[in-house]
Amino acid sequence: MKTNPDLSRAQWVKSSYSGNGGMNCVEWAPAFVPAGVVPVRDSKAPSGPALTFTPQAWGDFVRAVAGGEFGEV
Repeated sequence: MKTNPDLSRAQWVKSSYSGNGGMNCVEWAPAFVPAGVVPVRDSKAPSGPALTFTPQAWGDFVRAVAGGEFGEV
């Protein structure tokens, strides 16, 4: 995992998996992926912290969620 990337100019995109009419939205900044990091944040707290993952770790997490490893989503 890359540490402390400068996300001040990040262009955030709402996940296509966010639902409930915008109440539970996850955003990510795709421009950082080629640099080896996937920043993710809660759209309801845009000035709050962002988590960063390697593309591999993020892909593993998304596959686990889609596969039901964490229960019903």
